[in-house]
Amino acid sequence: MTGSVTVISGPTAVGKGTVVKRLKAEHPDVWVSVSVTTRPPRPLEVDGVDYHFVTDEQFDELIATDGLLEWAEVHGAHRYGTPAAPVERAVAAGRTVILEIDLQGALQVREHLPGCRLVFLAPPSWDALVERLVGRGTESHEMQQRRLETAKGELAAAEAFDAVVVNDEIPQTVERLVGLLGL
Repeated sequence: MTGSVTVISGPTAVGKGTVVKRLKAEHPDVWVSVSVTTRPPRPLEVDGVDYHFVTDEQFDELIATDGLLEWAEVHGAHRYGTPAAPVERAVAAGRTVILEIDLQGALQVREHLPGCRLVFLAPPSWDALVERLVGRGTESHEMQQRRLETAKGELAAAEAFDAVVVNDEIPQTVERLVGLLGL
């Protein structure tokens, strides 16, 4: 029995985490990978649940031992990656696997897992994306500007994905993803 891998990606503040959490709540049989990151936790984030928070040295060790399916430095500040072994185990067990990762990582996963499905989560508009990022209040003004610059390039890359889903309203967005996943 072999499972399937769907990568959900999109620009910063598009709501990837919110959408994936809602999808998981409605379909608990879906297995969601927990990424590793070198950035510090945001308020209310839990190590091992939201991310595995690691040191630069631990991240380097994962790279050196081929322990990551993909990894990238994001926004010129921190590194993020997807641990390979848990994904491989979930696929081997026949699970529907979701990877919620950035654009660079999504394209790397396609190289390693050519049968995966890439879904681009898009904002309803540029203004909505800016409003979401600023409204989070989790980054400095400088980091917000850096993330918005990165988002411009990410939005232009949507055509490299198998499907584009506009995240206008969370329930409708999750419904569209459920349809794509065949759940």
